[in-house]
Amino acid sequence: METIKLLFFGDITGRPGRLAIKSYLNSLDEKPDFVIANIENASHGFGLTKKNYEDLKNAGIDYFTSGNHIWDKKDIYDYIEEATNLLRPINYPSGTTGKGSLTFDLKGQKISIINALGRVFMPPIDSPWEIVTREIEQLLDKGTDSIFIDFHAEATAEKICLAKHLAAKYNTQEKSYIKGFFGTHTHVQTADETILNGMAYITDAGFCGACDSVIGMEFSTSLKRLATSLPERYEIAQGNEAQINGVEVLFDRTKSTRITRINVKVNTNENEKEVNLDSGG
Repeated sequence: METIKLLFFGDITGRPGRLAIKSYLNSLDEKPDFVIANIENASHGFGLTKKNYEDLKNAGIDYFTSGNHIWDKKDIYDYIEEATNLLRPINYPSGTTGKGSLTFDLKGQKISIINALGRVFMPPIDSPWEIVTREIEQLLDKGTDSIFIDFHAEATAEKICLAKHLAAKYNTQEKSYIKGFFGTHTHVQTADETILNGMAYITDAGFCGACDSVIGMEFSTSLKRLATSLPERYEIAQGNEAQINGVEVLFDRTKSTRITRINVKVNTNENEKEVNLDSGG
């Protein structure tokens, strides 16, 4: 039975994250079968411009998920309908522009990706429990073999609970339909990667961006905002060292067989051709 390799990357944050992910993908000796990345923070930390979307697509990212910041750049409304491999959370109200899932064929499998948004400590949104379940049922009716979910949520309990619910409902010893469930949003990678009833799982994949930062933002502006509770414009942290957070997943038609955390530091300078990879701690 043929094995497929997927790479999933947590929130790409600003220019340091974009440069780092491009360098990392370019440095790989063995290329994955497909790549998914969350890009809701890719353009200066908030939203996604068409220019950055096209740039990351050309760099080797095949499919893009997002979250509550996807609408922060105005030009998203001009191109999201034409961006066939870009998702926004599926549980935005009916009629919201864009789509929350997509399906493609690869190596004899029909593979689907769903993007959803949590409700705990997040802006008001429709229930992911009902909408994600309904979407899974529709995808299975259409013959999908493998489903991967990016659940963009704040609360760890909400992520764990939804993942366990879906793994119990749709996966058996003979066949696992939900092959992957990846949490995003906190920008802090968790160390709980596991295979849960044939489903690759991690509570939060982390983020791709500047190492010397507060989840990708400058320390000074973050400190002022958090210490005083006064409005302060966040600024993307700079520097030539960035971190790459994500997971590598191996799966076949019946189940996921392995999940491995990606946590490396990338020393990159856009004026240099060399990319130096160091193991992350």
